[in-house]
Amino acid sequence: MITAEQMMVFTVLAVTLLLFIWNRWRYDIVALLALLTLAISGLVPSDQLFSGFGHPAVVTVAAVLVLSRGLMNAGVVDTIARQLLRAGDNLLLQISLLTVIVALASAFMNNVGALALLMPVAIWMSRQHNRSPSILLMPLAFGSLLGGTITLIGTPTNIIVASYRKQTDAAAFSMFDFMPVGLAVTLAGVLFIVLLGWRLTPTRQQAANRDGLFEISDYFTEVTVTADSQFSGKTLHELLTALKDNADIVVLAQIRGDTRRNSPSTYSIMRPGDTLLLEADPDSLQLLLEKSAFSLAAKADSDEKTSTDRNAATSELMEVIITTASSLIGRSAATLDLRERSGINVLAVARQGKQLRKRLSKVQFVAGDILLVQGNDEAAAANLSALGCLPLAARGLRIGKPRQVALASSIFISALLLMAFDVLPAATALVAAAVAMLFAGIIKTGEIYHSIDMPVIVLLAAMLPLGIALESSGGSALIAQLLLVLASDLPPLAVIAMLIAATMLLSNVINNAATAILTAPIAIKLAQGLGLSADPFLMAVAIGASCAFLTPIGHQSNALVMAPGGYKFGDYWRMGLPLSILVIATAAPAIAWIWPL
Repeated sequence: MITAEQMMVFTVLAVTLLLFIWNRWRYDIVALLALLTLAISGLVPSDQLFSGFGHPAVVTVAAVLVLSRGLMNAGVVDTIARQLLRAGDNLLLQISLLTVIVALASAFMNNVGALALLMPVAIWMSRQHNRSPSILLMPLAFGSLLGGTITLIGTPTNIIVASYRKQTDAAAFSMFDFMPVGLAVTLAGVLFIVLLGWRLTPTRQQAANRDGLFEISDYFTEVTVTADSQFSGKTLHELLTALKDNADIVVLAQIRGDTRRNSPSTYSIMRPGDTLLLEADPDSLQLLLEKSAFSLAAKADSDEKTSTDRNAATSELMEVIITTASSLIGRSAATLDLRERSGINVLAVARQGKQLRKRLSKVQFVAGDILLVQGNDEAAAANLSALGCLPLAARGLRIGKPRQVALASSIFISALLLMAFDVLPAATALVAAAVAMLFAGIIKTGEIYHSIDMPVIVLLAAMLPLGIALESSGGSALIAQLLLVLASDLPPLAVIAMLIAATMLLSNVINNAATAILTAPIAIKLAQGLGLSADPFLMAVAIGASCAFLTPIGHQSNALVMAPGGYKFGDYWRMGLPLSILVIATAAPAIAWIWPL
């Protein structure tokens, strides 16, 4: 019979899952609301309410995110990715190299970070060979999910599952305990993607051209500051403030004599004879000329001028994608005042593979938007990273100095060895490696906090007490008893396959880390009810929670490629469904063989 305490836990859990699926509020906010509800109801003691923030699994995930940033800074993965640019125009070779490399990188760093490094390369390849990015991006995303199953640190779900093993009076899973099963699943999945899966990916946008998404050359214009203008002697800030409610104008450069200042400060003073290089639509340009009494600069040869302006501007232009954790979401460039605060000009916005033609001041950014931006120095790139934007398209790969590549690799490998030989716990070894990278100058102090995905950390810290409440109230045992009724007549291998499938389905509609927290204790109770070892059941949870191929919301990697690839929600299952079936068919016997039932 269900107790009042169990009913309360089940109600909170059901509402939490529905809110996760609804996706109206961010998952970390939902998790915090669930935690507070349990605290108010007395199901979680007040002294344990925020214990999740100090849980080794949470600390380990944070350390992995910091180390991933350090490896990016050092150029460890970029050095490998650079070789992809030599793949030529053979599509099958491109898909093979991209998928294999992202899988290998995802095994030893955060899989979202690995995808973020290689996604610009995939888009560059698409444009160079006039192909749709959708052909390469979904295989890349799925490859990152597969690779994350290989090691302890490949994905947060493995770290969570490893910590739950302690509840069976055994040591937590170590660094390479996941490798035999994860490697089998990854090899099968990659072979499927390369040989057949990519052909099931729909082409949802036109083939990308070499010039990219944006056609902005028609909007480049030069104006000259005249002596009789009311804005002569005033700052660019005063000019733009007078126009911003009625016009969209971006000052790309200020030219005075032989001196050109790209992306000038908004407090730069305009003098008679100055030439301003602007990005503006015809209506905004007309309003500027009427209000300022500036004159259009003479054009000796319009075609040559356009080419010159484009070449001058594109040396500082880059395309960036707004990630799901970006602070830009729901806001506009005007409200954020990006030019003055971050030294960034937003020149154009593309959504679902098409450039938006409405005024930029009216565009509210959403996750997946691609921005054409201009910045004047390295600080602009750092600011974009802090805002949650990733560089795309034909940008130069940041190849680290050989000394940094070697040093970062040595630090990282040392941490892996300390973990593999049980010299130090995973959290201690990885935090020590992150500190070592800090003292070595590979990662800066400010970058440490920017690299930690706080929504994921809050989600884990808030959901762990919910998992504890589910177990302490007897809820996990009750669910396991119901599953035992279904599994009592099935062979153990079929039970493992059923657990993988159920976990996989749940992971496609809620966050994969939350899935692992909820299903791991149930898997332990199920194993105990069947009189079997819990290890294969926990491995089944790890595989199922990591392999969310059916929807874009199950994993950040899937969401990240949705807009650049022009995918729709229903596109993922076309390749994802057969891949999911293959994973179950491969993982179940591999688990039973490696981890005897």
